[in-house]
Amino acid sequence: MSKKNGAYKIILSGGGTGGHIYPAIAIANEMQSRFPDAEILFVGAKDRMEMEKVPQAGYEIKGLWISGVQRQLTLKNLMFPFKLLSSLWNARKIIKSFKPDVVIGTGGFASGPLLYMAEINGIPSLIQEQNSYPGITNKLLAKKTQKICVAYDDLDRFFPKDKIIKTGNPVRKGLLDIEDKTVAAKNFFNLKHGKYTLLVLGGSLGARRINELIEKELDFLDTQNVQVIWQCGKLYYQQYKIYNNIKNVQVCEFLNNMDLAYAAADIVISRAGASSVSELCIVGKPVIFIPSPNVAEDHQTKNAMAVVNKDAALIIREDELDVDFENKFSSLIASPERQKELGTNIKKMALVNATKDIADEVEKLLKA
Repeated sequence: MSKKNGAYKIILSGGGTGGHIYPAIAIANEMQSRFPDAEILFVGAKDRMEMEKVPQAGYEIKGLWISGVQRQLTLKNLMFPFKLLSSLWNARKIIKSFKPDVVIGTGGFASGPLLYMAEINGIPSLIQEQNSYPGITNKLLAKKTQKICVAYDDLDRFFPKDKIIKTGNPVRKGLLDIEDKTVAAKNFFNLKHGKYTLLVLGGSLGARRINELIEKELDFLDTQNVQVIWQCGKLYYQQYKIYNNIKNVQVCEFLNNMDLAYAAADIVISRAGASSVSELCIVGKPVIFIPSPNVAEDHQTKNAMAVVNKDAALIIREDELDVDFENKFSSLIASPERQKELGTNIKKMALVNATKDIADEVEKLLKA
């Protein structure tokens, strides 16, 4: 399928959350650098954040009318069959008109219909599965896709073993080298030098239970000589911005300079989405995971436990926060040795060449 000047046509589909969007953008950037003449198109879900983030990254995107199935019986669930049929029809139209040479799925609502249509039309496809426990869509797509790039061991429980390549998850450039940025990072966030810095991450939209915890524990954190970078999320910023610059707290809706946020941090509290876990492995800081219990197959807990079981992070479940948080946090802050041990162990799990390795697999499909 070798083309003159590398003028390939590539579709990437993934979205719903930053954890699906940013890996797709990282892969697209790598493919564009290898094949400057390639045409790259994204396909996402209408009204989701990819419709904003992908154009900001410089790529065209088309939206499908699709969403997930809710756990309760709702109007959205009743609409799901119609949305699915509409998305399959429009995915077919996109495939027929764009004529891609390869299709890449990074997860999210839109990737199911798009990759399914690519597969039944005989177009080579690759799935990038970020989690330690895959969702039902990727399990179904795995039967016909050519390659499955994963970030965890033992996924042959779910996928054909001969299709699996362990690559890790793509992460944002700039995170690979934060060692020399600590002073500049603390200055950037108006932090004091000589105080412990806690970075709190709840995802782009925010995590209600984590935000409630931090609000409740601000006095406790102050007694521990801790200053806080608190990324509370888009949904909660108006509620929590009143704490900005009070008791050494910097409240942020969203962090555009993640390299500086990680560089400034001594300890991180985070959800356990796949991309966050991969970034934290590369960054190598002590982490307390508070996984979201409200995700498919409880995959955040499984992601976190894959790290915790190697003595590379701590975990506190949401229903144990009121009982466990102060004890676990004060023990960690009081032990520089334990902090160093966790940071060293999590860094051993980092797969720093993920984007390059995934692009290598895409390139093999293009040139097959």
